[in-house]
Amino acid sequence: MAAESKKAVVAAIIGNVAIAAIKFAAGSITGSSAMISEGIHSLVDTGNGGLLYHGLNRGARPADEHHPFGHGMEVYFWSLIVAVSIFGIGGGMSIYEGINHIRHPITLHNPTLNYVVLALAVVFESLSFSVAWRAFRGTRGPRRTLSAIHHGKDPSLFTVLFEDTAALLGLAVAFVGVFLSHLLHLPVLDGLASVVIGCILVSAAMWLAYESRSLLVGEAADPEMVADLRRIVLADPAVTGLGVVLTMHLGPEDVLLNIEVQFTPGLPAEQIHAAVHRIEEAINGPYPEVSRIFIEVEALRGTPQSSTAG
Repeated sequence: MAAESKKAVVAAIIGNVAIAAIKFAAGSITGSSAMISEGIHSLVDTGNGGLLYHGLNRGARPADEHHPFGHGMEVYFWSLIVAVSIFGIGGGMSIYEGINHIRHPITLHNPTLNYVVLALAVVFESLSFSVAWRAFRGTRGPRRTLSAIHHGKDPSLFTVLFEDTAALLGLAVAFVGVFLSHLLHLPVLDGLASVVIGCILVSAAMWLAYESRSLLVGEAADPEMVADLRRIVLADPAVTGLGVVLTMHLGPEDVLLNIEVQFTPGLPAEQIHAAVHRIEEAINGPYPEVSRIFIEVEALRGTPQSSTAG
């Protein structure tokens, strides 16, 4: 799945570079505040794509002495940085540009160029969105889109979705702003469109920050996965019961599992160890992402022992 995430991020970077260039060119020629805001939006999205790609690369590094559980949470950290970037740079600058244009309106020149640029931008953004959507659709399972985003563990995918969705909404707002500003000879509407675009970006950033924060502070695995893990462990013939089952995502594809297992009273230590290995193999079959398994063993006299894998 990491390869699909990188593919979606790279597609977004390429698309945003092209879009930013033509938006800034059109905004400079026509004097459209909405087009300048859209150019800022695409430039910020380009930088954000670079940050996400950087996070994916750093998160893929193996565990070391200083990070014994790996670097998977790098992806969550850089996703939070992207959210701050969208909020502060993209949203803030768009709102500032719009307010400035409202206070000092500039009559649009040659709006046809803006329409051409907006049409091209829609094409590029739609291509980027389709790549991200295909990758996301392969991970969401039977859940609805909003539920899948909330329960998703790979923020690089839904970050690109957020950005592309906000971009398409922004393009629609920019088109309406340019069209009405030219039709009604009210350049202030172009500035108002820029403010609306900024508000869209701020809203997307706040949602993304909320989702990234939940992952960054240590989010549990999906309830369905936890229930299935309990079923797998209880299916072992040596197991008579379970205690607490704790999970935490250390990265999009890296899950830690800590589980208390009660074995048949009187079971020899050798058979307990054999059962532990069977449980680990049974879990790693359907869930290879559960890379670190810690089993607290309750033997005959309730003396806790510890067995680890991963």
